[in-house]
Amino acid sequence: MSKKISQRKGSSTRKKAYKAPDFLVDLLNARSPTGHEYEAQAVVDKEVMPVVDEYRKDTMGNRFATVNPKGDPSVLFTGHIDELGLIVTYINDKGFVYFDTLGGHDKSMISGRRVSILTRDGIVKGITGKRAIHLMSAEDRKKVPQTHEIWIDLGVASKAEAEALVRIGDCAVYDQSFELIRGSVGVARAFDDKAGAYAVLEAVRRLAKYKLSARVTAAATTQEEIGTRGAITAAFSENPDFAVAVDVGHATDSPDCDPRKYGSFNQGGGPIICRGPNINPVIFEHIVAVAEKSKIAYQIEADPRPTGTDARAIQVAQAGIATGLLSIPLRYMHTPSEMVDLEDIESTVQLLVAVARSLKKGDRGVW
Repeated sequence: MSKKISQRKGSSTRKKAYKAPDFLVDLLNARSPTGHEYEAQAVVDKEVMPVVDEYRKDTMGNRFATVNPKGDPSVLFTGHIDELGLIVTYINDKGFVYFDTLGGHDKSMISGRRVSILTRDGIVKGITGKRAIHLMSAEDRKKVPQTHEIWIDLGVASKAEAEALVRIGDCAVYDQSFELIRGSVGVARAFDDKAGAYAVLEAVRRLAKYKLSARVTAAATTQEEIGTRGAITAAFSENPDFAVAVDVGHATDSPDCDPRKYGSFNQGGGPIICRGPNINPVIFEHIVAVAEKSKIAYQIEADPRPTGTDARAIQVAQAGIATGLLSIPLRYMHTPSEMVDLEDIESTVQLLVAVARSLKKGDRGVW
């Protein structure tokens, strides 16, 4: 089920020049493999800390930005700043570096990629390699290589040379930066979930100029890709009355996506509002009502189980938190070139701002 409240821009409009927000671009280009989110943290610190009423960090690496700290009800917006990555596990005698994956990779896409390895001395460049197709048997060509059959080539000739550059436990990401390819449509290696993190943080930055009833906190969470771990501690420490997680969701308008199996969701169709057991019905209906009143286009997704997002952890924290979920439509999830319409991100920011401003003292999610 989906509902459009306003007309989206036509193809002729999309040809006009589009300027991506600097804050979003900096987040997208920050290298922040899960458990090693330093560069994204630095962007958040720089852009958000100066404009909010309270700002804190925790031992999981989460960042919390609060406006109107004495307000009621309390609201938590979350978006995770970690991304897929690789972690160095072994270096052989010739200096080839082997790794394991951080998060859920499509292994057919790992080889032949430029990578940036984050080391204590800075970025080290490398290439993921495997045996060339010319050297494979007909049977081998049909197989997806296992992780241990792929390596990182640093362009060195010995283990000693490699060990002078990288250490076991160093992390890497694909060397693929953000780019606009058509109007407001962009590609990046980590829209999942820098798009959602930007949305919640930008919403709080904008809310700083309004008089609010609610206390609103945006959390940039860590380690979502390996089990919503940052959200677990964030929800416990904040213990808000309401929470809205913002992540990316599958745009199913590309070929081979059967809507009978996955639902029908369009890139450019506005944020996807989730409905199901993971979602508190009070906050769901409130978000929909606000979207309609604000004339913000939206789509609805039905999910029959705990979602694979921060919302899963937040809902059951403490004595339970009234949790909603917004998803930004995305094509080609967990690949080096994820695609998003930036207008969907902006619509998500606007919806979060409107939801926060609409809450009244005493509002709760009990049903």
